[in-house]
Amino acid sequence: MLQEKARKYRAAKRRKYHVRNKIVGTAECPRLSVYRSNRHIYTQLIDDVAGVTVASSSTMSKELRDELKTTSNKEAAGKVGESIAKAALKVGIKTVSFDRGSNRYQGRTRALAEAARKAGLVF
Repeated sequence: MLQEKARKYRAAKRRKYHVRNKIVGTAECPRLSVYRSNRHIYTQLIDDVAGVTVASSSTMSKELRDELKTTSNKEAAGKVGESIAKAALKVGIKTVSFDRGSNRYQGRTRALAEAARKAGLVF
């Protein structure tokens, strides 16, 4: 059991660094970072050069929390994707680099990315 957890942790860490080595956020094209917990999903637009978070959204935000029944499904992830896209367009950002972290591109992560694309962001 302990070995299985260690194996999963090492695999997630490897995926995270594999993705992060290729992606750097700039002011023109910030990094869209996704963190997914069991109950919520969080996103940030990060300018790595300046070390600043440009915009953020999550299922914990007030406007989304009230309209969602459940915060841990694909529908909620899609709403967060739309929300971060609106926030990015409000700031004047149209293109982003997608940083899925250690998450595989499936399920909630994919739903978030597709909703953000549909709302106007270019990856």
